[in-house]
Amino acid sequence: MYIKQVVICGFRSYRNEVVVEPFHPHHNCVVGRNGSGKSNFFLAIQFVLSDEFSHMRPEQRQQLLHEGTGPRVVNAYVEITFDNSDNRIPIEKEEVTIRRVIGFKKDQYFLDKKNVTKTDVMNLLETAGFSRSNPYYIVKQGRINQMAVAPDSQRLKLLREVAGTRVYDERKEESLVILKETEGKIEKIDEFLQYIEERLKTLEEEKEELKEYQKWDRMHRSLEYTMYDKELREVREKLESMEQQRLEEGDRTKDLHIQMATTAGEIKFLERDLKEIEIKAASTRSERDQLADERQLQIRQRAKLELDLKDLNDICNEDQATKGSSAEELAQVEEQIKTAQETLNRIIPQFHQQKEIEETCNSNLRVNEQRRTELYAKKGRNQEFTDQKKRDEWIRSELKSYGSNLSDKEEALKTVEREITEAKEKITRIDEDVKERTDNLEDRKKEIEETNKELGEAKIKRDEVQNKRKELWRQDSNYEQSLNTSKEQLDEAERQLRSTVSKAFNNGIDAIKKIVRDKNINGVYGPLIENFKCNEKFFTAVEVTAGNRLFYIIVDTDKTASQILSIMNKNKMSGEVNFLPLNRLSTKEVQYPTSNDVIPMVSKLEYNPLFKPAMETIFGKTLICRSLEVASQYARNEHMDCITLDGDQVSRRGALTGGYYDKRKSRLDSQRQVWYWQAKLQEEESNAEKIKKEMEDIDSELSKLVSAVQKLETKQIQLRETYEKQKMDVQNLSVEKKQLEKHLDTKLKTQMSLDGDLTALRGTVASLQQELGTELLSQLTDTEQAEVKDLNKEITSLQSRIRESLEHRSKLEVEKNMYENLLQSNLFKRRDQLTSNIDELGMSERKQEYESKKAEFAQATQSMESTKKRLDWLENELDVYTKKCKDLAGQVEQKRTKEREVQDSIEEESKSMEKMANKRAVKLRKKEEVMRKIRELGSLPADAFEKYQNMSLKELWKLMNKCNTELKKYAHVNKKALDQFVSFSEQKEKLIERKKELDKGLDCIQDLMDVLEQRKHEAIQLTFKQVSHFFTDIFKKLVSGGTATLVMKRSEFDEEGSSLPLVEQFTGVGIKVSFSGKVSETKEMQQLSGGQKSLVALTLIFAIQKCDPAPFYLFDEIDQALDPQHRKSVAELISKQSDSCQFITTTFRPELVQAANKHYGVIYRNKVSHVQQVTMEEALDFIEDEAPDK
Repeated sequence: MYIKQVVICGFRSYRNEVVVEPFHPHHNCVVGRNGSGKSNFFLAIQFVLSDEFSHMRPEQRQQLLHEGTGPRVVNAYVEITFDNSDNRIPIEKEEVTIRRVIGFKKDQYFLDKKNVTKTDVMNLLETAGFSRSNPYYIVKQGRINQMAVAPDSQRLKLLREVAGTRVYDERKEESLVILKETEGKIEKIDEFLQYIEERLKTLEEEKEELKEYQKWDRMHRSLEYTMYDKELREVREKLESMEQQRLEEGDRTKDLHIQMATTAGEIKFLERDLKEIEIKAASTRSERDQLADERQLQIRQRAKLELDLKDLNDICNEDQATKGSSAEELAQVEEQIKTAQETLNRIIPQFHQQKEIEETCNSNLRVNEQRRTELYAKKGRNQEFTDQKKRDEWIRSELKSYGSNLSDKEEALKTVEREITEAKEKITRIDEDVKERTDNLEDRKKEIEETNKELGEAKIKRDEVQNKRKELWRQDSNYEQSLNTSKEQLDEAERQLRSTVSKAFNNGIDAIKKIVRDKNINGVYGPLIENFKCNEKFFTAVEVTAGNRLFYIIVDTDKTASQILSIMNKNKMSGEVNFLPLNRLSTKEVQYPTSNDVIPMVSKLEYNPLFKPAMETIFGKTLICRSLEVASQYARNEHMDCITLDGDQVSRRGALTGGYYDKRKSRLDSQRQVWYWQAKLQEEESNAEKIKKEMEDIDSELSKLVSAVQKLETKQIQLRETYEKQKMDVQNLSVEKKQLEKHLDTKLKTQMSLDGDLTALRGTVASLQQELGTELLSQLTDTEQAEVKDLNKEITSLQSRIRESLEHRSKLEVEKNMYENLLQSNLFKRRDQLTSNIDELGMSERKQEYESKKAEFAQATQSMESTKKRLDWLENELDVYTKKCKDLAGQVEQKRTKEREVQDSIEEESKSMEKMANKRAVKLRKKEEVMRKIRELGSLPADAFEKYQNMSLKELWKLMNKCNTELKKYAHVNKKALDQFVSFSEQKEKLIERKKELDKGLDCIQDLMDVLEQRKHEAIQLTFKQVSHFFTDIFKKLVSGGTATLVMKRSEFDEEGSSLPLVEQFTGVGIKVSFSGKVSETKEMQQLSGGQKSLVALTLIFAIQKCDPAPFYLFDEIDQALDPQHRKSVAELISKQSDSCQFITTTFRPELVQAANKHYGVIYRNKVSHVQQVTMEEALDFIEDEAPDK
């Protein structure tokens, strides 16, 4: 074991935390300047390990705290870590850490970071080898010098400390105190014995007179006893008579209480029935009022529906009439359209024929006129051109121009023809589209009618479901009201049950329920009272037997109970809880007596077999007995607890308890009420849940129906929109067709015009081509002239034909336009309007609405009739409930009257019992007084009980007067002389025995003191021999060839047989040394030089340490005063001894530094000390630097 590490913080010059690196297990040397903190380092270790710093005052604590610049230090600590690999400290750890923390008001020790007491630490260190009697494992600076100059007596005191004589001295002081006390007691006993002897002589003289007095006194007491006995017998007879009367009245009172309890129970059940009937009546009344309001609403709704139905019927009739008239008018319009269309169909071909003739003639006219113009132009060219060449050039130029124009016309004609084709195709497509959309309109019309029908049916079903839901709402409201009432009754029953037990039990049960609910703990079955049932007649017996154990909590195992308790303690939950762990409850099988007078209580309980251990633990050893006498007999014989049905209990240990038990406050009855209302609440919740389930189903069905109605309405709207859109599309397509036909007519005209232009252009081109290259003439050729004449005739004829055709076409066009205008502007529009009206009337929702309203009216009529029937039934039920309530209230009043009568009887019986009790109390006091007087008579003569029993009271008084006269003669006699004589004699014997014991104890104490002196003497001699031996050996090692011895000095009276104790004969320890080894040069301490004294003192310390070795040593500058030739010897000795223990030294000399295994330097900077490891060379350099200072 050795010091491994030291941590210092806030201690003296060490302000900041200083961790000294692990020490070497052998020799460690610390160097540093004076005042740097070396001594404080040793003081810190001593602060933890020694008793020197105990019981310090505040100013002494302050001196240990660092006092430098900066913030004030309020706490300091020193921590030492020991290497415990050899298990010298009895702790199973490789390292043991001891820390001491000190402040202005605290002083704490920590062992491996755990707070311990100082005594624990000191005992632990003493176990490890740190002896309190030998504190020289720490040698502070200057201690060597003190020992060097110490007198012989001081060294003897040191030797005594090392020998451990302090224990013997303490025991001797204790023995001296006891010795003085014993001597004082013996002295007091002697004084008291002397007083007793004198008193016994006086009492011997008074004894003869006392005997005569005692003769008359015995007679007097015998007479008193006889008179008191007669009086006592008379009182007892009267008390027995009163007791018999009290029992009879008690039985009557008991019967009255039973009658009272029975009546109270009947009232409770009647009130409960009355409450239930009132609840039902209130519910029925509420439902009746609700239905009455609902019926009024139904009447108003039915009246409204009736009016709406009438209005819709009128509207439907009007629509039907309008539809008929529209159909007739439509037939007339169709006939007019047919006639106009036939006429128009006859006119249009003629019109187109005349138009074609006109166009053909116009086309031929343009061609002929163009040809004629060309021929006239050819005739005039001789005037335009001078020669043929110019003419041909012009012709070529014109041909080129006509060729381009001809291409444009042909291209335009193709475009027009293509447009005509497209227009015709588009018209064809429009016709097909119109036909398809017209067919779709009919389909949409049918779908709209079917949708209207489905929508009406869906609305009817929806209304039916809504009425059903209203009925369920009404039932749910009734159940909710009943449910709230049951909850209130349950709360009241639970409050009643909670009032029968203390608040602590209630808090405990609430806490357990909360824990079980929050932590989801299994295996908790609740209070005992909730886990069994029994017949009502056994309630009192069961309650009295169990008491507060009815509220003990049944759990499966003790582990569950411990878990709950730990949670309660952790969360600081208040309350008292007691557990019945089923796994720890063991009951022996009980053999119950077979008799008609007793019943095992546990056999009358109904419970789950799982709870059998708990039930047998509480009720297993209890019998229900027919009467108190039977209970007493079976409790005695069967060694079991017995109880009557009235709650009178006889314990198997002999105790008997009983009295009146108020059954109105029965816990089991309260629990039964809780169960009743819980079952009722559960039933009503179940019914309410069923209603809610039906309501959910109805709501689901209603949601589906509403959704279906919405979907059908949406579909209806979409179908109508589609119908209207398609109808509009047909109209738009018809308009588009007409526009296309007009556009087609225009294009056809353009086509004919382009055909004529192309024909003319081609003729002109052909003419110019024929003319090209011909001779330029001034006149036309004969052929050409003949052609001009024919052309003029043809032109004239064509113009005539055009005029005729135009006149005929104009007439046809006027007639065509008239019929077209009649059809388009009048008849077609009217037909479309009438058709639309008829379609609208055919698709109208009014009929469907009428049917829906009709169904609603029928439903409202049916609902109103159903409501009326329900109202009539409720009125009947209300009458029945009212009658029942009246009957029950009358019964309750009768029972209450009876209860009051019984109560009055009980009060009268109570007053009578009270009077009797007062009389009985008087008699009892009289009895007690007589018995007290008999007891005060003391011991009586043997014949006192029978001698005067036959005498009358008068004779007794006569003898009593005679006795009194005789006793007056001995009034001066010491009546206690005999007793005092006996008492003093006994005290004398006891004191003599006590004195013998004290004398024996005194001898034992004296012997013990002698033994202690002898042992102390032996311990000093033994220690002296050991220290002297080690002193001589160590001195020889330190001083080569030198000798040294210790001399025990004794008192000068020792040889003359002094009476001084052996130890007191020692006066001191002297030292004789010779540094040369010669006897003639032997010197004592006073004759040595300073260095020699230090060496001898150091030798003595080494000898003491070897006598009582420690695991490590701390030397603070022990070589300070040594001569140079001896320092090396000391260093070698320390180096050799460090093989078996650890040394930590400080020095200013190189010898110890060179012998050390590890070196540390202490530095003092900014008024703060620091410790750091250094090499031997650095330590030696430091010592050399410090040498001049030393």
